[in-house]
Amino acid sequence: GEALKETLTNCTEPLKAIEQFQVGRVAVEVPGGGVLLPSLQSALPFLDLHGTPRLEFHQSVFDELREKLLERVSAIALEGKVEERYKKLEDLLEKSFSLVKMPSIQPVVMCVMKHLPKVPEKKLKLVMADKDLYKACAVEVKRQIWQDNQALFGDEVSPLLKQYILEKENILFSNDISVLHNFFSPSPKTRRQGEVVQKLTQMIGKNVKLYDMVLQFLRTLFLRTRNVHYCTLRAELLMSLHDLEISEICTVDPCHKFTWCLDACIREKFVDNKRARELQGFLDGVKKGQEQVLGDLSMILCDPFAINTLALSTIRHLQDLVGQDTLPRESPDLLLLLRMLSLGQGAWDMIDSQVFKEPKMEAELITKFLPMLMSFVVDDLTFNVDQKLPSEEKGPIPYPSTIPEAFTKFLQENRIACEIGLYYILHITKQRNKNVFLRLLPALVETFSDLAFSDIFLHLLTGNLTLLGDEFALEEFCTSLFDGFFLTACSRKENVHRHVLRLLLHLHHKVAPAKLESLQKALEPTKQSGEAVKELYNQLTEKLELRKPSPAEVTETPSMELPLPTVPTPASR
Repeated sequence: GEALKETLTNCTEPLKAIEQFQVGRVAVEVPGGGVLLPSLQSALPFLDLHGTPRLEFHQSVFDELREKLLERVSAIALEGKVEERYKKLEDLLEKSFSLVKMPSIQPVVMCVMKHLPKVPEKKLKLVMADKDLYKACAVEVKRQIWQDNQALFGDEVSPLLKQYILEKENILFSNDISVLHNFFSPSPKTRRQGEVVQKLTQMIGKNVKLYDMVLQFLRTLFLRTRNVHYCTLRAELLMSLHDLEISEICTVDPCHKFTWCLDACIREKFVDNKRARELQGFLDGVKKGQEQVLGDLSMILCDPFAINTLALSTIRHLQDLVGQDTLPRESPDLLLLLRMLSLGQGAWDMIDSQVFKEPKMEAELITKFLPMLMSFVVDDLTFNVDQKLPSEEKGPIPYPSTIPEAFTKFLQENRIACEIGLYYILHITKQRNKNVFLRLLPALVETFSDLAFSDIFLHLLTGNLTLLGDEFALEEFCTSLFDGFFLTACSRKENVHRHVLRLLLHLHHKVAPAKLESLQKALEPTKQSGEAVKELYNQLTEKLELRKPSPAEVTETPSMELPLPTVPTPASR
């Protein structure tokens, strides 16, 4: 600077002096300035011949230099001793931070911050205070901001959690009804690739503090809403970090190995003996003074995918016990499944009360309810055998139609009994067993916490009912299903209304016309009905209109007597 000042002060021709100064040095400026090197003197006229503006040339050089600088910053972050590399980056940040709002330089500053494990607090506060800078900075920098600003982190996470719940509900209410592709069809690994889980995994990185914050958000929302999908997300998030081998988090989460083992069972949709022993070991291994971990374990077991696996395994065990002439209380594997079901179903109460103790299992569940369920299996097998015997000396034997009062009472008062009972009904529906289904259906009108009218059960039931499609032509079947079950709750539960309309959209062509007409009237939305119900009803109406024969046009009946053309008589011979 001083040399240039002296040259310009003492020279007689300032313009020539400036030109000589430019030629003798490299001059780089932001677009609008110049880049003059001896090797470029012959090349610049060549660019002029191609009509390339100097601005475009300068910009390309600037972009190239910035890319080189970004590469160098990334290289510094990996070379040399840890203290030395971070000292270099800190010095670079100190020199460049004043240019952070300049769009052309900002990427370099942000890159330096990204590679610093601890950005100076003063710089973080400046970034946090400026919306544009906060939006532009890398997630590595945001993590440093979030870990000391729970409210800000909550604002970032909240829309993702809402999106997650909405995605789950959309699957449950999907118009595509199928017994093969339902809510529980995707494998755990496939589910973990979902957008929300991946975004949360990236936001957390290896930061244990942020992971704990997300878990606290999920617990709070689960308590506030009782929505079990938050339990699913809790398990999926942990297993997503497990997939990436984030040991910093997996090793400190006491639920990691239990969740890992349960995840394998969910993948197989069955708890085998080996994994049952492992799961039992984890539960028995909870030491005195560490009971709080039961709250997290219960939340993992409250995940609908876990409940589905445990319930399916329970039904399978009960069938095996029938064949072995063994009582439920004599099966340790079955008792373990019931223990885990009980822990999962008691998650909300445990977290709400902060009393971390396994719920006590009711003895009557094992000694009375499960044997009763097994008796239904025996009744069905006996009836099928009787049907195959010669019936010359006796009339047709009717299928048992009554159900013990105790069965209905269990479904109303015991949550575990209700869950197992509902899964048994799903099981026999999937087997196309109309007789058992119609026998047990009346017991579903009143169940514990209206579980028979929950979205997950109705989603699975409507899918399984497609296998009994031909039965919908029968008045008795439709009356029992619709009038005796669905319509009892449609007016007070909008979700039931939606599920019935979904079912009819899929099977309306199977239902007798007279019954279909009465159902259409019964399911007509009221003013209080939501938009989803109205939309489904309109879709059903449109489908039914298309099925109706088009009205015949009123026209005159054409005469059957057609005028015959005159034919000349052949000459007589």
